[in-house]
Amino acid sequence: MTLGLYDIAMHAGRGAITALGRLHPDRNAGKFKRFCRGQITASEAVEAAMQRLTEGLPTVWVHCASLGEYGIARPIIAELRRRRACNVVLTFFSPTGYEALHRRMDAGEKVDADAVLYLPLDTRKNARRFLDAVKPVCALFMVSEFWHNYLNELNRRGIPTMLVSAIIRRDSALMRPYGGIYRQSARCFSRIFALDEPSVERLRQSGVTTASVNGDPLFDNAVIVASTPWNNDALERFAAGREVFIAGSLHHDADLDLLAGLAEKHPELPMIIVPHEITPTMLDAVDRRITGRTLRLSAIDADTDLTGVRGIVVDNVGQLAYLYRLGRWAYVGGGFTRLLHSVIEPVVYGLPVAFGPKTGRKVTPAQLIAEGIGARLTDAGELTAWFESLNGDTARLNSIADSAKKYVARNSGATARVVDAVVEAIENHKAEMP
Repeated sequence: MTLGLYDIAMHAGRGAITALGRLHPDRNAGKFKRFCRGQITASEAVEAAMQRLTEGLPTVWVHCASLGEYGIARPIIAELRRRRACNVVLTFFSPTGYEALHRRMDAGEKVDADAVLYLPLDTRKNARRFLDAVKPVCALFMVSEFWHNYLNELNRRGIPTMLVSAIIRRDSALMRPYGGIYRQSARCFSRIFALDEPSVERLRQSGVTTASVNGDPLFDNAVIVASTPWNNDALERFAAGREVFIAGSLHHDADLDLLAGLAEKHPELPMIIVPHEITPTMLDAVDRRITGRTLRLSAIDADTDLTGVRGIVVDNVGQLAYLYRLGRWAYVGGGFTRLLHSVIEPVVYGLPVAFGPKTGRKVTPAQLIAEGIGARLTDAGELTAWFESLNGDTARLNSIADSAKKYVARNSGATARVVDAVVEAIENHKAEMP
């Protein structure tokens, strides 16, 4: 695909998205419809937000696809704000991240970004309009964001642009015969912080010489989260004095199949269950499949008797990374798709972690398996066998917790190296100003 054909496709998509957004104004609409609605006024929202930034300070633009990628960006933003006075504009493509942060801000929680916005769809016009409004001195993209028009316009304007926590696999579009547009976009990054040496080598093969191995700021974010005070009365009452199994980010029917098999085999095992998408369909499926009495977190108050409750289903977003501290074992969903969720979040608390078989998009699962901390599973029988091999073996669980602590310590520190590069870009911009 050429950039011209890509731009035509983006314009066609924008027309369809606008039409769908106007057809479905209901705030309770599904994820895609909410995304469509947000895109209708995305550019206007950016321009309005820029009027509220602090004048005279440089602006750094940070883009995340969704809430998971924000886990990478969060420690970078926090460290940057500690080291330099600047405006931070944070954009999301998915409603999951955008809405979660706005809920936190509405609840009075401090978010390090000065503006949290949808990224307007990637057309040439939108890219130019966005950059004219934001005027970033530096731009950061998380993981695998190749928005071709934005990247080309950033490059044309000479704005330092960085890709953080990049992983380039053998089957990446960048490596395909048709991947010329991706290789062109990759060359627009002034720095690429890759997760492993094979990614750096594949980038070199594609003519990209700006990549280096850095590590994953998700470790730094997980450490921050683990040290952050947090409480939830209902979950803490449920977990008090018990060894709890945490099932986080259930993403696929296969995730639920594994959990249902474990729940049926061990009806005595207390569980905290966190779907990735909080939809009526998923919540109903959990209620239907998990044996024993379960309650939804939103239905529990201070007077609710939790006696006899075998599971709590968390029906809101944003607590998972914190509530792993209540667990003894963890299963992380998404591993039956291409979207395995964060296995680092439970490991920072010393939990052994299991996950589905499709782990090729991340380097961490293989490392956890090698360390004896993680397990790759394919069916309910394997999950049950893994749990039973650990249940009651305090010495082994303590050994895993110690290995997890050392593993996290070895892999922390990537954030500082990214921030060093951003600070350098800010200082260079100041030096160029008349």
